[in-house]
Amino acid sequence: MLRSKVLSLLARGASSRMMSTGTKLTTVEVNDKTGIATLTMCRPPVNGLNLELLQDLKTSIDEIESNKSRGLILASSNATIFSAGLDILEMYKPDKDRIRAFWSQLQETWLALYGSSVPTAAAINGHSPAGGCLLATSCEYRVMLPKFTIGLNETQLGIVAPKWFMAAFLSVLPQKDAERALNQGRMFTTDEALKVGLIDETANSKEEAIAKCEAFIGTFAKVNPLARSLTKLQFRAADLGQLEKERKEDLEKFLFFINQPAVQKGLGIYIEGLKKKSKKQ
Repeated sequence: MLRSKVLSLLARGASSRMMSTGTKLTTVEVNDKTGIATLTMCRPPVNGLNLELLQDLKTSIDEIESNKSRGLILASSNATIFSAGLDILEMYKPDKDRIRAFWSQLQETWLALYGSSVPTAAAINGHSPAGGCLLATSCEYRVMLPKFTIGLNETQLGIVAPKWFMAAFLSVLPQKDAERALNQGRMFTTDEALKVGLIDETANSKEEAIAKCEAFIGTFAKVNPLARSLTKLQFRAADLGQLEKERKEDLEKFLFFINQPAVQKGLGIYIEGLKKKSKKQ
């Protein structure tokens, strides 16, 4: 995949600037003045990353790249949730074929976002636990609204984050801080995330966050796009290459782990807790 990505960058010629409408669970809007695309997740109620949303995200990322947008901003249509992470219902008492497709698609989507040839930024306009944090840290820049939380909290759910989740986290945080936060399953407030460097800026509204993401992407305006893309790929090649090499092994590890009785029991307890909380509201 890395070799084909480099070859496609070298071979890419002029193409239409028209952008099609977004897919069912995502929308894509291109700013006519800046040429920057905003990719918005819109799967109620909390942008849980199920198979279909992951497929739509991958399709939209590919579309943005093929239409030669100058950059990609990831955002949410939900006013308080960026993404609640992986959809627990995909992993609880899973269908064996669907769970394979789900994890394989998660791998594909991460490879596409983390290895995107265009500059990427996340406008984090809500809480961003687990897989939501993965998406945000896979981007090159993060702007977050106040009074929300972000982090990889898998250990609190009895789940082990795979190496490539850790790789995205480590691309942002020093190893000592990343290791401690992962072991604790720590969720950072906006202020804490800014202090440790998990996010780059804060904003008071979604519109302001998107504007700051656009400003970041604008810093590359006078940089050769091909040189920038290939430089980015070189920085991220080891992480991307490791997952590509170990995709089958990673899938089998996940399937073995998620089907353990203790893990299924923990997921069941968590789901019941969510149901009780929902009834009280």
